[in-house]
Amino acid sequence: MTTRRPFDPERRLLIRTRRRITAQVAAVFSLAIALLGTLVYCLVVDAQDATARRDLAVAAVSAPMEHPPPCVWLFELRANTVRGTPGAPENLPMREALDRVAADGRTRVEVAEIGGGTYLVRTQRRGEVLTQAVMDLYFPVTERQRLLRTLCAAEVAALLAALLIGQVLARRAIAPLGEALDRQRRFTADVSHELRSPLTRLHVRAQLAARRLRRERDPLVVVGDVDRLVTGIGQLGEVIEDLLLSTQLRQHRRPFGPTDLGVLAEEAADAETARAGQRGVTIDVRRGPGDHVVCGAPSALRRVISALLDNALRHTSAGGHIWVTVSSGAETVQLGVRDDGVGLDPRDAERLFARHVGAPHTGGLGIGLALVSEVMDAHGGTIEVDGRPGAGATFTIRLPQAAASPTPRLSRVLLSQQARSETDRTPEATASGRGDTSL
Repeated sequence: MTTRRPFDPERRLLIRTRRRITAQVAAVFSLAIALLGTLVYCLVVDAQDATARRDLAVAAVSAPMEHPPPCVWLFELRANTVRGTPGAPENLPMREALDRVAADGRTRVEVAEIGGGTYLVRTQRRGEVLTQAVMDLYFPVTERQRLLRTLCAAEVAALLAALLIGQVLARRAIAPLGEALDRQRRFTADVSHELRSPLTRLHVRAQLAARRLRRERDPLVVVGDVDRLVTGIGQLGEVIEDLLLSTQLRQHRRPFGPTDLGVLAEEAADAETARAGQRGVTIDVRRGPGDHVVCGAPSALRRVISALLDNALRHTSAGGHIWVTVSSGAETVQLGVRDDGVGLDPRDAERLFARHVGAPHTGGLGIGLALVSEVMDAHGGTIEVDGRPGAGATFTIRLPQAAASPTPRLSRVLLSQQARSETDRTPEATASGRGDTSL
């Protein structure tokens, strides 16, 4: 037995909106076609009627009774004697019309159903003689019916076309709404996922600090707990900043401008110097010759470098080194962060940039490297990963120089042939556990 999953309320909203727009577009198109068809039909009928009346009036005056125009019969009432066109239908002429004109002398033109046929009848007085001209409307009526069927078929075809056009327009119209709902859903998922662990740790640390404050009279006893609490609050603030930055990038809010990538690298390295010293890790920044200015958002690029440095610090043991190099090429500026830490398995490189993926033992919160990938996408840059287990890892980003206009494209995660060859030679190598990082 198959169980159907209930629709997401947001998906229901999109479906209802799309159907409503489709119905509205189809209704407008159908109404327009119906009005146009009605106008065409009325014009054709009016033109046929005017032509028939004019031709009948001419025939009643000038056509010979023995040889009238096709589908026309002429009759004459003189001294109570009726004379008419040979071969006229049996029910003609219309004696009632002749009697009325004989009584009041007014010319009468009317459409009559006689013997199962439709006729246009013109009765008039010419001196002492009453004349009646009768036109068979079989062909005009048949032409009108054919036109009406054609217009109905056109209306059905227009309705189908309107439904298709409405579907296309509806999809395009609700695409921004779908993207907005998707951004909202992703942001909510990010917030719930990223804030759960740090908030839990902060709550536990606050409880421990409160209990020790109640038990201990000397506040110095709980200094360590308070320090850890402060550190946790700082990490929580950085996570929130990353979430907001990620949301801004998805909403295409890109305050781009000339940004010196070398200066950002030095600032990020200085910010991590204290933490690196506590871990016994050395950070070395090397700037090559040339211009290192790119067109980008300084805050976003700063977070990228911080994320790469944080990732390197988390996976580099005491006594290790981290090298940050900045160089410029023909059209791009390159920044690399290399460490001699635990390294990584090239087979796991792709999943490093997935959201909410991280190594359990590192304490990563699962958005850092995913944010790096999003920033590279927004700036038209690329990111390359090189490394192997036990031999460190290198993360290299490339961005267009400020003179070149960055075109957004998908960031690429590239593996060096050396790392792949190393993996092929050591199939028994296990994953190093290197994963995503929190900021």
